[in-house]
Amino acid sequence: MQSGRRGGGVLVPRHVTRSQLAAMVDHTLLKPEATPAEVVALVAEAAELGVFSVCVSPSMVPVAAAAGEMRVAAVAGFPSGKHLPEIKSQEAAAAVAAGASEIDMVIDVGAALAGDVAAVRADIAAVRAATGGAVLKVIVESAVLLGHGDEHTLTAVCRAAEDAGADFVKTSTGFHPAGGATVRAVELMSAAVGRRLGVKASGGIRTAADAIIMLDAGATRLGLSGTRAVLDGLDVS
Repeated sequence: MQSGRRGGGVLVPRHVTRSQLAAMVDHTLLKPEATPAEVVALVAEAAELGVFSVCVSPSMVPVAAAAGEMRVAAVAGFPSGKHLPEIKSQEAAAAVAAGASEIDMVIDVGAALAGDVAAVRADIAAVRAATGGAVLKVIVESAVLLGHGDEHTLTAVCRAAEDAGADFVKTSTGFHPAGGATVRAVELMSAAVGRRLGVKASGGIRTAADAIIMLDAGATRLGLSGTRAVLDGLDVS
């Protein structure tokens, strides 16, 4: 196994064990109708599966933090990214204060498409300043950026995230109609940040084969809502 990346991600060979794959997963529940009881069940399942963390909405961080010893990640500016930077920062800071050790923030995708990478960088930097030592993942909605046919924009945004102090770049919210993670997006993002940052693939990863393809492309963390099904489908022979 190769050396680890920043933020807990690792590079792994194609043939991974169930426990190795599980340890790279943020077990996720972000649907608007999620209840406290479902979050408690998510934490229990996460502990059983041996995943890296659970990822929940900011209002559910206290529930998740109280439900067990599992590491908790929370989203900020989710899912549109159109929140004012000060609001996004406050939301992230409140989540950290409530027990989150990782923040997955959404950029202003429209600013990126307009070529205003400086605004994207400033937005990320504001959240970075508000979250102290928490791991910061930056959701770039790669399917939207690539859908406009400009790979340079995705690369520029990833480099802006690094400049602003992020620990990871992340493909998708999983809520945008443009789609989730793709191999090409992960390859580009991995190339942009090298081994200096982690790369989280999220959105549409539903099978073990999907997961392995993303790891091969350069992902160091996976965001999954159907984690058990992915792990159950892993060929460990």
